[in-house]
Amino acid sequence: MLNHLESLCRLCGASGQEHPVRDYLIEQIKPLGLPYQVDPLGNLIVEKKGKQTPPKKWMIGAHMDEVGLIVTYINENGTMKLAPVGGIDPSVVIGRAVQVGEQRILGVIGAKPIHLLSREDRKKAPSFSNLYLDIGAANREEAEQFVQPGTYAHFRSGYTLLGGGKLVRSKALDDRIGCAILLDLLQKDVPYDFTAAFHVQEEIGLRGAKAAAYTINPDFALILETTTAADFSSAQGDAKVCQLGKGPVVSFMDRSTLYDRELYRLAFSLCEETGIPCQTKTRIAGGNDSGAVHVSRNGVRTLAISAPCRNLHSPSCVANLSDIQHCATLTALLLQQAGSLL
Repeated sequence: MLNHLESLCRLCGASGQEHPVRDYLIEQIKPLGLPYQVDPLGNLIVEKKGKQTPPKKWMIGAHMDEVGLIVTYINENGTMKLAPVGGIDPSVVIGRAVQVGEQRILGVIGAKPIHLLSREDRKKAPSFSNLYLDIGAANREEAEQFVQPGTYAHFRSGYTLLGGGKLVRSKALDDRIGCAILLDLLQKDVPYDFTAAFHVQEEIGLRGAKAAAYTINPDFALILETTTAADFSSAQGDAKVCQLGKGPVVSFMDRSTLYDRELYRLAFSLCEETGIPCQTKTRIAGGNDSGAVHVSRNGVRTLAISAPCRNLHSPSCVANLSDIQHCATLTALLLQQAGSLL
């Protein structure tokens, strides 16, 4: 699973540009002989046969897209204006290297130098309207040979282990962690049938999940995700939200979903029985594909299992490898209960 995670994180796949991730997943799935389809939006839907068919239909989902940037305008001097694809804090991209377009041209995100900023401007948070992309072009004509409005830019960031191999730092851990767990589950023997859904366009409004859930029409859904950890020394009490090393995050509520209470309690019960660490969010924040899935058709009983992650939506997300493994274990344990949940 961790080998898949590294390979997936190295791919570029912002919302609407997920095909490199989808192609990798299909390449891994084809030898398994599993039936799959790609829907008109680009979701990858895979049918997995288990030892038994559960009384209710199960869906397990993860989104393929990452946050990124898109070119909106080319200036006369060859630099470019940008807009975020997904929720990105402008301050985390200033001075960062990016790879631009299908050719992965190297570029750098720049901002107005501090010595040219007025006293008032220095007090303001940066915005994307004041940033620019520089690929080294001398003018607009030269830039247009490589880039057009609508060209994507992705963070240029390596996959690195930290803390003696306990932590991983990379772009796109949201949600390549979920994709790696789900792919690993497809490659194993499982007790019950389920449908896997690798979603598109989560970062810009849960769009792929809405279409996939309508197609699959499940009774139960597990959404595999990452979520923001703020476990820094300056954060106290509930401000930490969740912490690395404390296990999977199973929420009772976020900004888009009130989660199924029976599944919520079952997750914590299974973790207690098996000795897996587990935690919940200490603030009502964020959201994920559950927001679209749980209200699909006549309603879907839904739970999200998330790996805590620092610096989410940045070039250097950080997650704990043991948390990721525990998320995978908890997912498998919940699937084992598919025969008894009605």
